[in-house]
Amino acid sequence: MDHRANLQAYTRELQKVLENLPWNAISQTVDVLWQSCQRGGRIFTMGNGGHSNTAAHMINDLAKHTISSDDKKAVVADNLRFCTMCLNDSVSFVTGIGNDIGYDYIFSEQVANWVKPGDVVIGISGSGNSKNILLAFEEAKKIGATTICYSGFQGGKARAIADINIIVPCQKMVQVEDVHLMINHMIADELKRLVQNRQVLVG
Repeated sequence: MDHRANLQAYTRELQKVLENLPWNAISQTVDVLWQSCQRGGRIFTMGNGGHSNTAAHMINDLAKHTISSDDKKAVVADNLRFCTMCLNDSVSFVTGIGNDIGYDYIFSEQVANWVKPGDVVIGISGSGNSKNILLAFEEAKKIGATTICYSGFQGGKARAIADINIIVPCQKMVQVEDVHLMINHMIADELKRLVQNRQVLVG
């Protein structure tokens, strides 16, 4: 069986999504993360399921990609670093909170422990309705942190809670996830240019 027609249709759909990305929200996110870096703030990420992998990927790109050379053989910027932490990375902490308090609180309880005023909390929820993400945003806002939601579809309940909403204009979850990772890479690349004081990003 030849699957090429369906595979190519997938990429055509994705191209249409990329033509309509929320560029203002993405640019605003770059500014917020850059300001956080300059003042020594911390960046926390979180997600459920496949989004948890994107959240974990994100902190690596912010902390490592921004300060490394293009060939990854050296650290070329040492005075400005991103302090990052992924809230879904500790299996023992997440399952402990989930078992003893409830799965809805696996992120908000960590936000209460770690986040300080001026920090940035990024949640990834395809629907924008994940309760544990929304509760974490509410806790972060009480503390005085900036909240950013990566979502798709119509943005869900997070639109009314998060300070910045990067809503991928797509109704297909796997493509929303594709674009979230791409946006992460775009933002990390732009922050690398700023950290390394480049006029134009090489590569």
